[in-house]
Amino acid sequence: MTNFWKNLPLPFTVLAPMEDVTNFAFREIVATLLPKPDVMFTEFTNVEALTSEGFEKTIPRLSFSENQRPIVAQIWGINPKSFYKSALLIQKLKFDGIDINMGCPERSVVKSGAGAAMIDDQNLAREVISAVKKGAGNLPVSVKTRIGFKSVVTTEWITFLLEQKIDALSIHGRTAKQMSKGSADWDEVKKTVEIRDRVSPETLIIGNGDVENYSQVVNIQKKYGVDGVMIGRGIFKNPWVFDPTTLPSHRASCDYINLLLKHMDLCEKTNSNPKAFEPMKKFFKMYINNFKGASILRQKLMETKNFDAARKILEK
Repeated sequence: MTNFWKNLPLPFTVLAPMEDVTNFAFREIVATLLPKPDVMFTEFTNVEALTSEGFEKTIPRLSFSENQRPIVAQIWGINPKSFYKSALLIQKLKFDGIDINMGCPERSVVKSGAGAAMIDDQNLAREVISAVKKGAGNLPVSVKTRIGFKSVVTTEWITFLLEQKIDALSIHGRTAKQMSKGSADWDEVKKTVEIRDRVSPETLIIGNGDVENYSQVVNIQKKYGVDGVMIGRGIFKNPWVFDPTTLPSHRASCDYINLLLKHMDLCEKTNSNPKAFEPMKKFFKMYINNFKGASILRQKLMETKNFDAARKILEK
């Protein structure tokens, strides 16, 4: 298998992994009905759940279609053996790459020693990367992280990661302590690029934080030297964020509503969970936005309790 990271245009775009957001249905909508990014990531998936009795409930998180390629499976945890077994599975499932989450700031994840907590545990991080590489076979291995845990430690942490000779590194310009507060520090991201040039020239650097339109992607690549730009929350403000030419103001309300209807249909079709409608509500602010009457319509939708009720409101 070829390393897809090596064949991307510069600058390339990436849809960030987001819990309860970048599931199969949402990725399929982005891949087929919206401007598609150059790379997609799954939700982050726990390696213990993939290698235990929780497998049956967890494996749907790693569903994908050919439309979504190149598709990277993102995994998290603390047990190197479980990372190894999960990498074997991901290789068997024929993903295009494996990404290790070392940046999630969510309290329960960090408390377990996973996610961003690994920034302060280089020994564990080294073991995990080694285990994933061993299990991945020919699949490229990447890491997603932040510029620090409680304080900025870009030089030390990024130098260490790049010494592991990973294929790509996504760097969010905030510490874990900041969560999503304040502004992303792109100067620290630039520092990552400079370290890469010295330590591991073959590793691609992907910048992440506060990107809301394609023009920013181009400007960021020129100013900070990253190879690619990852967009997460920005797609909620502009579903067409990966389109170099279209702004939200150029879209009619029916464009948004039709997308939401198709998203709901796909979500219901591909999800047997009777509680699947509640997570769908977080997408209402993405689709019911940027047009006259959107706030009132969105409020009505938020009061609904199932797919059929929401459809009736949208189809009036």
